Amino acid sequence: MSASKPDWHVVKKSKTHGHGIFAARKIPEGTNILEYKGKRITHEEADEIHPTNPDDPFHTFFFSLSCGKVIDGGQKGNDAKWFNHSCGPNCEAQENQKGTKVYVVALRDIKKGEELTYDYGLVLDGRITKKRREEYQCLCGTPECRGTMLALKNKKARKTEKAAQSKGK
Repeated sequence: MSASKPDWHVVKKSKTHGHGIFAARKIPEGTNILEYKGKRITHEEADEIHPTNPDDPFHTFFFSLSCGKVIDGGQKGNDAKWFNHSCGPNCEAQENQKGTKVYVVALRDIKKGEELTYDYGLVLDGRITKKRREEYQCLCGTPECRGTMLALKNKKARKTEKAAQSKGK
């Protein structure tokens, strides 16, 4: 008889956005909480899929993998699709070595009842404009909040990039 895995989480309404995942018990740092599951699709297929909610077209259940595929948590997905974004997360998404699976792992000890979050760090092609940052608005409210779920270069890197661009003109 094999030992069953403990239930680390529960899904319920979140103050941040829609549904969220919350700690069902104390979770120790380094705990593998949940695998992000869903149908494997190509980036082209992901681009063709219409938003689940036309009123919120930037909300998807896609997770891009380094192997070139996308996990669509909206198709054959599990509870992991309900993890909300935070700029000051208590978890992180980690790929396996092949870049084919993603697991959400605790970054620190997490108290029972605490919402479990990770930084989406979304990467888009092209320039990140104010409009794009607003389309992917962050609602986490943490002291570290950068106002967007997009991965932004730090200020020092942006200043260096701008200086290099102005020298090149």
